[in-house]
Amino acid sequence: MSLRHALLGLLADSPQTGYDLTKRFEETLSGHAWNASHSQIYPELKRLLGDGLIEIVGEGSRGSKTYGVTAEGRAELRRWMFSPLGDTPPRNEFVLRLFLLSSLDLADTRVLVDQMAQASDAEVAELTEAIATIERFTPPGTRPGYARFAAEFGRRYYELQSEWARWVLAELEKAS
Repeated sequence: MSLRHALLGLLADSPQTGYDLTKRFEETLSGHAWNASHSQIYPELKRLLGDGLIEIVGEGSRGSKTYGVTAEGRAELRRWMFSPLGDTPPRNEFVLRLFLLSSLDLADTRVLVDQMAQASDAEVAELTEAIATIERFTPPGTRPGYARFAAEFGRRYYELQSEWARWVLAELEKAS
């Protein structure tokens, strides 16, 4: 995934300033899907503007610019969305630690796996609250917001991690 496509996707949702985009990354994407800082976002906005994938749709106080996605930008986003997954190798710190569990003694393995279960449970609780908030602010009779779909995926993902960690702890007890 590239920052370019993340920005196009956020701008396809609604026109935003660079500040708004930075805030959306911090509040919704960071820690779950993608992290980007102010210093990364603004240069990429400039490149997207130069490539004709976004345009300035408004200007505010102190020179702030509101960006919107162009038809070419929507086409590029759609092209990327339908491209095969796995063009870049995945990075998953949780899975890396799984491969390296054998480097620990049994007591440390138990402690680490228990910590993984607890961290996953905390994420489930956080995402459950986020889902409840999304649902509270979704007007009745409207289609569900896509943020709800992403949050539900995250909640289920962390539930799976927690369930797996508790299974490992049970298997370690059997082997003792």
